[in-house]
Amino acid sequence: MGSSKHPVWTGPLLPSRRLKILSADCEGTHKRPSLLSGQCAALCYAAIMQLFEVYQKLGEEGFNQLVRGISMGKLKTYQLFDALKTRAHMPKLNTEHLRKAAPRLWARINQGDEEFAKDFAQAVLVSHMDMIAAVVEFLGIPNQNGFFDKDIDASQYLTEGWAARAFEKFRGTYPEPLLLFYLNHLGWELKGTEQPFAPAA
Repeated sequence: MGSSKHPVWTGPLLPSRRLKILSADCEGTHKRPSLLSGQCAALCYAAIMQLFEVYQKLGEEGFNQLVRGISMGKLKTYQLFDALKTRAHMPKLNTEHLRKAAPRLWARINQGDEEFAKDFAQAVLVSHMDMIAAVVEFLGIPNQNGFFDKDIDASQYLTEGWAARAFEKFRGTYPEPLLLFYLNHLGWELKGTEQPFAPAA
């Protein structure tokens, strides 16, 4: 089988296959059980910024927009439905129940629940693969519909000012909280960003 391609997970783009969180290669990685595969995924914690800070930077209304954008169909396609249901502590998961749970989920973000922040990000991202594909294509990252080699050297593509350029390009196409979330997630995952990106006022 060839190299796996995906902006967040490793594994082929097949609805019937479970996907795994992207392993970050760096010194001093820590292990945690993968939400999807049950295996250990190596995650890099060298970056100063933590993912829950990205949500906090968006604010509660921005977080609520992310919640409202989650697709139950996409969760089932990528076999994330049951995982999110468990992680969100929800006996029943549908669009209405998820939106009603938003204040409680936001409270977990404000408490600095980094593990929840990482797992919830998967639900957000799989719901917007069209945006991901457009952004990585704009950045010049070799990809197939938004999927790219997990071992790619991002430094040649995420050059100085990359996030600002992408934000200006797509701010009128996608909801601002969603776009900012993905740009920050991309920087967190591939570049070890030190603090959340925010557009100039």
